[in-house]
Amino acid sequence: MTVHELQQEILRLKREKNICILAHAYQSQPVLEVADYTGDSYGLSVQAGKTNADGVIMCGVRFMAETCKILSPEKTVWLANPMAGCPMAEQLDLPTLQELKKQYPGYAVVAYINTTSELKTACDVCVTSSSALKICSALKNDKILFIPDPNLGGYVAKQLPEKQFAFYHGGCPRHIVCSAADVAKARAAHPEALLLVHPECRPEVVEQADYVGSTTGIMAYAEKSDAKEFIIGTENSIVEHLSYACPEKRFYPLAVQLTCMNMKLTTLMDIYHCLQGSGGEEIRFASRLTRRSLRYCPKKPMKKAYTASRCEPPRGRSP
Repeated sequence: MTVHELQQEILRLKREKNICILAHAYQSQPVLEVADYTGDSYGLSVQAGKTNADGVIMCGVRFMAETCKILSPEKTVWLANPMAGCPMAEQLDLPTLQELKKQYPGYAVVAYINTTSELKTACDVCVTSSSALKICSALKNDKILFIPDPNLGGYVAKQLPEKQFAFYHGGCPRHIVCSAADVAKARAAHPEALLLVHPECRPEVVEQADYVGSTTGIMAYAEKSDAKEFIIGTENSIVEHLSYACPEKRFYPLAVQLTCMNMKLTTLMDIYHCLQGSGGEEIRFASRLTRRSLRYCPKKPMKKAYTASRCEPPRGRSP
């Protein structure tokens, strides 16, 4: 079976079974081409709640599928590849967070969406990279414990000097490896290019950017800009996707290391097997603690994150 033939069979099966396919922007181009919607994790999950599909396949990592289930508990949600996890989401557990809360009494706990469903049960509000500044600014509490990414948290804190921030020293192991040296090397190779970076990058990288924003924000900026060359400081698949979207422009990776192997795990065959009922993993919340997130997150932190977000809406695709 060729790639095209497999894609056509996936499109047939998803229509037949009334299943919506969501693909995070870091997925491969062949996967994006069979998706109903592509974009950032939270926007995709909200879109899933609006669809009339009976089931949803998330092509991304585990916390994204969990978020989808939190917002659409009545739908059947599958993670296309059960091995696809997020190191940042998994680096902080609930007992460790409880200890942090003891160290910082009276602080509002702001959780980046890149956290597990269990961790979301113990936060005051959940944010995206697009909504973090607006939500933190609107909080009545002037003391904020931001988890788990100190780079995104620090980016927000720098713009809110009137508030006091504390951080858990985690972060994305992919974005955090980029340095000022990588910026200097990329700018030397492409002196006319604009530097677009994700706030999960180190401060020394973010400070030199021409634009800082979410993945969909970066893509929208590049597509709308009059500039012709761009250095992309986020997962390297975005370089490829923008090259397809804007063939008249040139896109360059900030660093080779900006490649998420967890995102690369999901393949067309994973989706195919999931649609056939012989693959993927259905997301279920079995424990009392995790079920609590189904009640708490949709009404408070999760929906608040979405309504305050300035990110571009998910991109729909024709079946």
